[in-house]
Amino acid sequence: MAEQGNEKKQGFVEHITPRDEDFSQWYTDVIMKTELVDYAPVRGCMVLRPYGYAIWERIQEEMDKRFKATGHQNVYMPMLIPESLLLKEAEHVEGFAPEVAWVTQGGNEPLQERLAIRPTSETIFCAMYSKWVSSWRDLPMKYNQWCSVMRWEKTTRPFLRTAEFLWQEGHTIHATAEEAQEETLQMLEVYREVVEEELAIPVLIGRKSDKEKFAGAQATYSMEAMMQDGKALQAGTSHNFGTNFAEAFNIQYLNKEGKLTYVHETSWGTTTRLIGAIIMTHGDERGLKLPPRIAPIQVVIVPVAAHKGGVMEKCQELYDQLKAQGLRVKLDDRDTLSPGFKFNDWELKGVPLRIEIGPRDLEKGQCIVFRRDTYEKQEVALQELSHKLPLLLDDIQKNMFAIAREFRDGRIKVVSNMEELKKATENGFAKAMWCGERACEDRIKAEMSVTSRNMPFDQQPVGDHCVCCGEKADKVIYFAKAY
Repeated sequence: MAEQGNEKKQGFVEHITPRDEDFSQWYTDVIMKTELVDYAPVRGCMVLRPYGYAIWERIQEEMDKRFKATGHQNVYMPMLIPESLLLKEAEHVEGFAPEVAWVTQGGNEPLQERLAIRPTSETIFCAMYSKWVSSWRDLPMKYNQWCSVMRWEKTTRPFLRTAEFLWQEGHTIHATAEEAQEETLQMLEVYREVVEEELAIPVLIGRKSDKEKFAGAQATYSMEAMMQDGKALQAGTSHNFGTNFAEAFNIQYLNKEGKLTYVHETSWGTTTRLIGAIIMTHGDERGLKLPPRIAPIQVVIVPVAAHKGGVMEKCQELYDQLKAQGLRVKLDDRDTLSPGFKFNDWELKGVPLRIEIGPRDLEKGQCIVFRRDTYEKQEVALQELSHKLPLLLDDIQKNMFAIAREFRDGRIKVVSNMEELKKATENGFAKAMWCGERACEDRIKAEMSVTSRNMPFDQQPVGDHCVCCGEKADKVIYFAKAY
């Protein structure tokens, strides 16, 4: 590929471990050297540094405006949940019990009832919904909250799996099963739109198996992304609870006929693991590679020979012009660092476009524009810059998505037996037929450390027998190793 050739010609950043040598270490190198996070003095927790948090803010902004456009309102619930509430939905508490962190003492006094630090907020929302709902006129209630949750994970890795992490969790209640299902799928589509169009990450959307669905859900739907090591990353989930929680928490309303009826409930969530997905989908040996629509800085201006007359003045002028245009732009006016160091630094941080301006450029009325996605440089007339940059940013966004989709599609293999499944999931996804029996899922996981990801909505058969047991099968499903 041309991109790889340019990469080698430019040379790698030596202090980042190559992806093909140790993908896990490469990931750690990137997140630490770009100052996205640092390790906290609390077991399994991370500190989001300004640049990492700025990416989360961009994701949050894109999500939040879509939530509000689809009729959702933001609320905030307490982080502490009484144990008696958590125990109300048996399947739910059983699913989360190993991960719950408990508060047992307040000040110097032991608590009469343990309080869970929220691993998720279904139960506290349900407790409030049972107070707020009385009539069909109160429905639907469509709420979302931005917060952190805590799950006492055994093995942690920044962004991908930490004890505490940031997320959003939507919780809605509806009058009918049809409305709840429509909501469940609508929010899955909102997630797909943000992840594909803003983060430039292609995803596979579909329904989870009963084994992999959310504890307490009637049905769970997910979007699955493929990382550069061929593993799956679950990038978001949407759940239809039916009346499971409504019955446990007695959330009823008087319908139009005056009959008490249980509400139908949904929940849906995405987390800061989306930042991990951006890194592992787009990054390379030179560090981050951020899609323009989600990048905190879209354009960086680097002066060359800044001490020469007119250089800094022109850079400041361009900065003001591009900022007024609505671009997220940075002028690197650090006077103790060489231009070469700055080039390397901003490539490491994944800024999509770099503008270089020196005395010779001023004489010619031009600047040099560098693309982080392809390593290409081009001369652009200063008077054309404000017109050219938005076009380049749009092209970078599309190119990054196309590269990621081509990579993913090239590593999805249709398989018909266990041997083919094992080979396909060594560095990609397997698409197979499945009989629907949990025993086959359990066997595949036990023998290969591979899990089912989801069943696509397009159930066009790719065979007629189960990849595991060989019995007649009518379900198309993806299998992969996963984070």
